[in-house]
Amino acid sequence: MQNNTKQAKQNRNKARNWLIALVVLVVVTVVACWPTNYYIESPGEAVPVGQFIKSKNKKPNNFYLVTVSETSRPASVAQYLWSYTRKFDTRIPSSELLGGQTGSQYQELQGWFMDTSQQNAIYYAAKKAGLKPKLNYKGVYVLNVQKHSSFKNKLQVGDTVLGANDHNFHSTEEMMAYLQKQKIGSKVTISVLRNDEKKHFTGKIVRVEGTNKAGIGIQLVENVKVTTKPKLTINAGQIGGPSAGLMFTLTSYEVFTNHNLTKGHKVAGTGTIAPNGQVGIIGGVDKKVVSASKAGAEVFFAPTDSTGVKKSATNYVVAKKTAKQIHTKMKIVPVSSFKDALKYLKSHY
Repeated sequence: MQNNTKQAKQNRNKARNWLIALVVLVVVTVVACWPTNYYIESPGEAVPVGQFIKSKNKKPNNFYLVTVSETSRPASVAQYLWSYTRKFDTRIPSSELLGGQTGSQYQELQGWFMDTSQQNAIYYAAKKAGLKPKLNYKGVYVLNVQKHSSFKNKLQVGDTVLGANDHNFHSTEEMMAYLQKQKIGSKVTISVLRNDEKKHFTGKIVRVEGTNKAGIGIQLVENVKVTTKPKLTINAGQIGGPSAGLMFTLTSYEVFTNHNLTKGHKVAGTGTIAPNGQVGIIGGVDKKVVSASKAGAEVFFAPTDSTGVKKSATNYVVAKKTAKQIHTKMKIVPVSSFKDALKYLKSHY
């Protein structure tokens, strides 16, 4: 009888211990999967640019754009903690990454940036190749409406601003110049295109944050379409953002001129491209250096643009520092414009 009682007690203790272990496991799993307010950015991959370009001319395939891998949704607690074990992972607050937008709006925004980057690349490459590209200005995409703007609850992300006060514009510079001439507090009626429907909204001219100049208080990106002869189009699929601009331009220039700029050497790089060929600063350059090196790139073009950062934090300086940390043989080449990259390629290959 005593043995039976003892055995029953042992069984109850085992059951209790298993139950406790199960509860602990469930709690740990729930906590580990619980979302944080951070996104994780990691080194992505180096991808041949030629595969994205469609043209009758032969496409070289030795220029590589480099991506940054980003979690599609806020990281879980487990992902957040694990990121500390990976040297080049970066944890970015949702508020900083999204800037008050939804995840879908952010992805759409990256698509607009990519499209603008592609159009600028085709335009400048064609011009540099001695062709006569046609630039069709369609307006400006609304990326964000500032808090103090009187259009805050009127304009939406994705609207295309066409004109103001019955004035139609032919460039972003023309639109900004017109708005800056208006008096602060004066009324302005703007026309926009939303889902292929033209709309009109009236508000007031305000001082634009960060510039102290007159405007309507929006963050924008130009909506343009370029046509060339021979025809060339770029489709990068799900890759977003403007950072492949320089590499798109170099590859497009090769297509337009039928020149082989790399002579079989593997060349990677990053940087936005402006219609005048200037190369701009981008984010995540350290991760891109890691990815390019793993892919076997011999050269990595890095922007020297210091817009918004100290000279000690330019893409070029950070890229050089990262290259030293990972002991790569890949050469980091500074570029401020397309001409710098072209000069390097012609002088070395």
